[in-house]
Amino acid sequence: MQLEGRVAIVTGGGRGIGRAIALRFAAEGAPVVVTARSEKEIESVAAEIRAAGGRAEAVAADVTLAEDCEKIVRRAEEAFGAVQILVNNAGIFGPVRPIEAYPPEEWDRVMAVNLRAAFLLARLVLPEMYARHSGNILNIVSLAAKAAFPLNGAYSASKAGLVGLTHVLAAEGARKGVRVNALSPGPVPETQMSQDLGQQFADYLHVDRKATLKQMVEASLQGRAQTAEEMAAAALFLVSDASSAITGQTLNVDGGMAFY
Repeated sequence: MQLEGRVAIVTGGGRGIGRAIALRFAAEGAPVVVTARSEKEIESVAAEIRAAGGRAEAVAADVTLAEDCEKIVRRAEEAFGAVQILVNNAGIFGPVRPIEAYPPEEWDRVMAVNLRAAFLLARLVLPEMYARHSGNILNIVSLAAKAAFPLNGAYSASKAGLVGLTHVLAAEGARKGVRVNALSPGPVPETQMSQDLGQQFADYLHVDRKATLKQMVEASLQGRAQTAEEMAAAALFLVSDASSAITGQTLNVDGGMAFY
């Protein structure tokens, strides 16, 4: 098992990519703390892990709140010991609006979930990782951080900011035994966010949702969408010893849509 005994926190772990990552890490031997705001969803994931013989703890929390982030890390340490892997996956898209019509309070909310939360959690787990001279942080970003798409200002800016945070954390942690990378998914239609987002774009632009997704998918080299399982496989690689020489990088898992 590639992650035997390595305690992992996965935010946004109740569904979609986060759920797939939590299940994959647990299958590879990691005790996993699954966290999100929806207690029902994370309890279901934790139960699924335990039923398969793994170890899991569900922690309902709002990662935009410093006190809730402290609760997540404290519960992880109480249940399993020191955190060795942090996956910052929690994210929201926000309204589909042009910049001139974007509500400032919604901008702040997207930034809080997608970027500030990663900072809050990283600062809590890093001291012990540094003391142990070992640890991995993985930030889930987006194709939107690299490509120019309209109507997603806060989301795109927050994910680009998360790429920047990845670089800084990697630079600060490299000589202290901590690796920090980012994973950039392409379209994953099975997730609730993708489905809701597709409908929001279709409604705003008065176009067919399926046609819009088809057009985006066909822009990739592979000409197909990606799956949550493919994201989980890439996440496992980035936090495992198989990628021991990789830090400060963003891995595109998008079927060939971005090239940097």
